Amino acid sequence: MPIKSKLGLKELIAIAIGGMVGGGIFTILGISVSMAGTLAPFAIALGGLIAWFAAYSYVKLGVYYKDEGATYAFFKRTYPDSPLAASFIGWYTIFGYISTLALYAYTFSSYVISGFDFVEDEAVRKLVAIIIIILFVMVNLWSVKGMGKIEDIMVYVKLTILFIISIALIYFGKVDFHTFTTMMAHDIKATPVMSILIVASVTFVAYEGFQLVINAVNEMDNPEKNIPRAIYSAIVLVALIYFLIALSAVFAIPTEELIRNKESALASGAQHIMGNLGRNLVIFGAVLATSSAINGTLFGSSRQMARIAEDGYLPHIISLHINHIPKIAIITMAMVSSLLIVVGGLQLILEFGSITFLLVSLLMSISNFKMRKQTHASTAITLFSILGLSVGTILIFYYEWTSNPEQLLFITVLYAVLTLGAWGYAHVKKIQFK
Repeated sequence: MPIKSKLGLKELIAIAIGGMVGGGIFTILGISVSMAGTLAPFAIALGGLIAWFAAYSYVKLGVYYKDEGATYAFFKRTYPDSPLAASFIGWYTIFGYISTLALYAYTFSSYVISGFDFVEDEAVRKLVAIIIIILFVMVNLWSVKGMGKIEDIMVYVKLTILFIISIALIYFGKVDFHTFTTMMAHDIKATPVMSILIVASVTFVAYEGFQLVINAVNEMDNPEKNIPRAIYSAIVLVALIYFLIALSAVFAIPTEELIRNKESALASGAQHIMGNLGRNLVIFGAVLATSSAINGTLFGSSRQMARIAEDGYLPHIISLHINHIPKIAIITMAMVSSLLIVVGGLQLILEFGSITFLLVSLLMSISNFKMRKQTHASTAITLFSILGLSVGTILIFYYEWTSNPEQLLFITVLYAVLTLGAWGYAHVKKIQFK
């Protein structure tokens, strides 16, 4: 008798939240405060609104096509006569997922070794990051249901821990309410609107991951209802927890300290307020957050990678399923992510992922606009999504150019390499059609 392996709404919400709440909130907080001050929580929440508009097109296309290839499949089926378009979005999307997988593993490693003497040893940091990827490869190779249950546990415990951190920061905080409101009033007058919008755009990478739900369409119950329910519920929950974490941080931790420590702002701030207990609580939350993000991202993106390979835009062997699990794709994702960890750094991985998913989400909105009659999408909402994602993409390029032009150049070279690979497979596909 076959074993029931369908994923229900609870597991699907867990996959979406697990894909979103990774290392993002632990790394963007300091940068956001440096640009927007005490208005950072509202800018981060605005990033959630951008994510909601991006998700609108994913939901509409997901329910219409019901294809586990998700981003890649939607664009390919919307433009069926263009192998080049299919190959390009396939390569960009997969390498976007690879970068986020590397980001989550790198962030996991940074926190898990933070209490040891070798905390500054980059080789140890990268080795631990690769080991955690290997661990979750084994989990995903085990079974679909096993993955879903583990994701349930990690995600809901993770959200509880983050909520406790928020309450603890406010309770033990060093800033009184009058001082905080005075600072906020000052920041409202002094902070340019451009800074708020840039923070919202940079924050978008912290919401990336909701579309992983669609990759499990063949393994879920009632996709017509569960795709929109899971994605919208997850975005609202994640936006709320990000807002609470950011608000409690700027309320409780001096702004100068958040800006000075940047990537480790939350942990160092909690230690300043609550001692080692606070620091350890944040570290535990970060480790749990990154673990579930690695698990969810590896699950969803491997299925999309297998679909792209099946269509001939990646090596065919990657498309093989063993016991209904794309095991070769899972192993390939892990290998390439590990390679990126070896050759890259945290900041590079973070910015590459941000740019990639803004661009890909924009393409999804354009695809949904073309198919709006078939998907029953609102023309106004879809056009607004295209506008918002276009502005966000331009702003993040502007931010990269003004803050780190050398890194932007490196990312541009990386995109050139991906473009060459995508063009090569599309060219081979055209020859096969003749």
